[in-house]
Amino acid sequence: MKGVILKGIGGFYYVDTEEGIFECRARGIFRKEGIVPTVGDNVEITVLDALDKKGSLDTIYDRKTELIRPKVANVNQAVIVFAAKNPNINIDLLDRFLILAEEQGLDIVICINKIDQDLEKNYERIANLYKTIGYPVVCTSVEKKIGLEELCRMLEHKISVFAGPSGVGKSSLINGMFPALQLTTGEISRKIQRGRHTTRHAELIQVEHQSYIVDSPGFTSLQLSHIAPKDLQYYFPEFAPFLNQCYYTGCCHIHEPDCAIKKEIGVSIGQERYQRYTVLYQELVQEFERRK
Repeated sequence: MKGVILKGIGGFYYVDTEEGIFECRARGIFRKEGIVPTVGDNVEITVLDALDKKGSLDTIYDRKTELIRPKVANVNQAVIVFAAKNPNINIDLLDRFLILAEEQGLDIVICINKIDQDLEKNYERIANLYKTIGYPVVCTSVEKKIGLEELCRMLEHKISVFAGPSGVGKSSLINGMFPALQLTTGEISRKIQRGRHTTRHAELIQVEHQSYIVDSPGFTSLQLSHIAPKDLQYYFPEFAPFLNQCYYTGCCHIHEPDCAIKKEIGVSIGQERYQRYTVLYQELVQEFERRK
């Protein structure tokens, strides 16, 4: 019987099938081959006890995508959530999330939450910046019930991972759209202005037919060190129309003359985004040199 792994706890895997959710143990061969079943895996199980919903996890099908943190397979959309206030938007961190999602080939939705707390509406400048690049941006407030229906529509027929720092309201957003779930939410620590980690493990949750979400642990730093410096350019979508127009083959768009990317700064490419590209590029170069 085919199914999807919803969660894994203590060596047990809970698999959603057409006949309900089965608690399964993985066959020993996976351990011998170094394969770890992952939330989101499409699998084949053998039913051992239909009444008590017990089974054996026999086959793991090829993964279309595989995220590392949170560790989840076959996601096809990332909903990247930041708060307009408390905590304030960290643009550098947002771009790191975007780069990782671009690298995985995921559809991307940027969600700016808690807009009711930003009385000066500073979030609008950031929203417009990323809309101009081409990213869908949804501005939400759970408190005021703003934007929840729009975001909900974007989840239809997708396996979506909710990613973002702690305290931005990922669990609250999901509860606002799907009240029956009642995921645990935590209060913001006023002392350090960072959220407590309220989601203990990645879990795939079915919210509609063929629509799943992952609520994942929050975190405040992302490593990009596995990305080759020369590949970073491909994860800035606004660069794409100009990448083959540079005079020098292999242009890294930093020091070279006659660079098509640099000519577009302030025109089709924002100054802020280009500056973050240069900082990240140098960071990756230093990491590459360190590993030599």
